[in-house]
Amino acid sequence: MEDEPTVIETTDPGGARVVLPRRVWDEKITRDHPEIDTHMPDVLRTVANPDHTAPDPVYENRTRYYARDVGPSRWLLVVVSYEQTPARIVSAFANRKDPKSWSA
Repeated sequence: MEDEPTVIETTDPGGARVVLPRRVWDEKITRDHPEIDTHMPDVLRTVANPDHTAPDPVYENRTRYYARDVGPSRWLLVVVSYEQTPARIVSAFANRKDPKSWSA
């Protein structure tokens, strides 16, 4: 993955490098969730400074990062895969519902 073109990168709250490959942004995130197209800076900020984090319920080495009142809906949800180095953003989308593990 290291030689794959990267749109941009950030670090997670623990200091790990997290990249966003151009292919993932163009062919997955903005294709599946076009409302996110203008929110790339918000996606990166969500990983770097989340309002809430939770383990992915399906994949063991993935984390869900949430930012409240960011982007086109109540929550912005960004999924980061730690299955490779550097870690990689694999999904991002708007979500109206609070995370199941959220308590205000």
